[in-house]
Amino acid sequence: MVNSNKITIKISNLTKLFGQLVAVNDLSLDIYKGEIFGFLGPNGAGKTTTINMISGLLSPTNGTITIFNKYSDNNNLKTHIGICPQENIFWPKLTCSEQLIFMGNMYGLSGKSLKKRVGELLDWMALNDKRDTLAYKLSGGMKRRLNICLALIHDPEILILDEPEAGLDPQSRILVRNFIKSLTKEKTIILTTHNMDEADRLSNRVAIIDHGKLLLVDSPENLKKTIGEGDLLEIDLTVKSTAKLDDIQQSLMKICDNVLIRDNSLIVKSVNLIELISAITDRVNQNGAKINKFTLRENTLEDVFIHLTGRMLRQ
Repeated sequence: MVNSNKITIKISNLTKLFGQLVAVNDLSLDIYKGEIFGFLGPNGAGKTTTINMISGLLSPTNGTITIFNKYSDNNNLKTHIGICPQENIFWPKLTCSEQLIFMGNMYGLSGKSLKKRVGELLDWMALNDKRDTLAYKLSGGMKRRLNICLALIHDPEILILDEPEAGLDPQSRILVRNFIKSLTKEKTIILTTHNMDEADRLSNRVAIIDHGKLLLVDSPENLKKTIGEGDLLEIDLTVKSTAKLDDIQQSLMKICDNVLIRDNSLIVKSVNLIELISAITDRVNQNGAKINKFTLRENTLEDVFIHLTGRMLRQ
């Protein structure tokens, strides 16, 4: 459960330069205990650089990161963070259980408690029947789930997941998604992804960054209600004349962002359109038209993302 009174990670005026390139530009935000926090942005936006600074792999040029009220350059803090990178990392000649035992040993774990932890993780990720299988023989989805296990072997308070659902089939996505949600009772999770549906389903809040700068941070629901291309409603009508259809269009334009005529239909687009449906229906009826069918597509997080970062492809 999100505890907005307890800040796990505080990022203040964070900047990272690579020569003349500004990878992260004066970034400030708080991440709370027990939340799933999504980092969204185009390629080259600064997501990975920010994550690498949080995890201690990179040092900031300017600004600070405090974790549990301590600066992130404290080496002891690294044991409290687990990282599942975008590219799967494993030792091909070790079995699944050997991978986890080896990683656990690097964190100073051993004995019965480590074996118990290995069994729990393999069971949670539906890999128990593959515990004695060499890692290179696993399917792509199994390798991804094994990497999540490796990030969790030392039971960190903070878990960083970079594209955790990459390469997963639908059943595995549901398994991983539900598992991630279950971890928030005791962990803070940072999620980076290009999958807008994944971010929408999982995140309590998302930060959208571009060119190293924070554009917005809020819950997916609030972002979809207030920003983006807007919900789209197609209204199939029976009207007596084209002139009457024009009158309806003009009436709806007073309460909606955009209204287009297509044959005997109106295409209505507006932010938070669902709350306007009653008023739209009243205005259509007042103009003597009959509504045959409504078709609604709600605003999506992808709409918000494109609205803020543009449609141009990034390398």
